[in-house]
Formats: sequence, structure tokens, C-alpha cells
Amino acid sequence: MEIENKLRALGYALPEPSEAAGNYIQTVQVGNILFIGGNIGRFKGQSLKYTGQVGDRVTVEQAYESARNVALNHLAKIKIALGDLDRVERIVKVNGYVNAAPGFNQMAEVLNGESDLLVALWGEKGKHVRTAVGVSGLGRDAPVEAEVVVQVKD
Repeated sequence: MEIENKLRALGYALPEPSEAAGNYIQTVQVGNILFIGGNIGRFKGQSLKYTGQVGDRVTVEQAYESARNVALNHLAKIKIALGDLDRVERIVKVNGYVNAAPGFNQMAEVLNGESDLLVALWGEKGKHVRTAVGVSGLGRDAPVEAEVVVQVKD
């Protein structure tokens, strides 16, 4: 409960994540590695707070908030898979995609919305390798999508 207590101290709560939108599962554990599939930060029963391309209809600040919502969704899915966020040994990797308007190049600043929360929760073990890619569109016109890989404690 240490990680969830830190999350609450930061003013956040685990959301109820949305269901898979297709023929796939949301997490897969292979050995001590847990893969958490991509999500767009949509919580069950709610629509996205922001839609559109970053640098056009969505600001960097709004996209950062969207990326933080993606992180909260990842945390909820990790808890479902592992039963306890304290079972995470470290965050290994984040692959992030930003729905970028032509000429927009601040993908790293947007994806910091997820990375900053993970580091706030796990400290050095929250630091991870990351990809931040700009794309011309995402499902449901989301501004951000990301996936995460974590190492699970033995």
C-alpha cells in the first residue's frame, strides 16, 4: 500500500480503467516482466477530457494532463494484474505516442505527464527508458497514448 499511499498524498486515486476496446488483453506477464498495453487515459464510463492534435486544439499542458491520466490508467491495470502496486520492482519502459499537429515537436514534454508521476511514486526505480513519438492521429482522437513495461518483484 506504500505506492497507493504516495499516490493519495499527491492528490490522485486509482481510476476504474476502461475495458479493452478490441480482441486483446490489457496486460501480459512473462516471468517477472509485466507488459501493460496502450491506453488513451479514458476511464470507465467517461469520455476523454481533451481530444485533438497537440499544437492545434490541445495545448502542451492539456496533453501533459492527458499523459498523467494514461499513467493513472496504467497503475490501475497494474494493480488488477498484480494485486498490489508494491509488487512493482521498477518501471522499465514507456512507449508514448502524441497526436501531433504538423510542426509540433514537444513530444517529450507531453510524455513527462506519465514519466513524472512514475518517478514521483517509485523514485529512482521509477526512472525508465522511453520513446516519445509524434503521430498524425490516435484512436478516438486522443492526444496521447502510451504503453508500459514493468519488472515485478520475485
